[in-house]
Amino acid sequence: MKVKAILLVIAAAGALAAGIGFAQSGADVVKAKGCMGCHDTDKKKIGPSFKDSAAKYKGDKGAEAALIAKLKDGKGHPKVAASDAELKAAVGHVLSTK
Repeated sequence: MKVKAILLVIAAAGALAAGIGFAQSGADVVKAKGCMGCHDTDKKKIGPSFKDSAAKYKGDKGAEAALIAKLKDGKGHPKVAASDAELKAAVGHVLSTK
């Protein structure tokens, strides 16, 4: 049992050293990437609230991909330096806001 625990710790350390992170929640990503400086959950700041964005794109099957592309390419929104997984988590979080 101790050997398995040690191997697990070594594997986790190796993954972190190799730059492989563990998945963050969408809420964590929007905080870490500075989204909250321009957006808020339920009120407009510089940009629309997450609640308003979710309502705007409700039922739009292509919304997630379109928003990820905007964030990734910097078209219609400042470019966000984040991995695809982080962008997907952040957009999923925004679109699920009620």
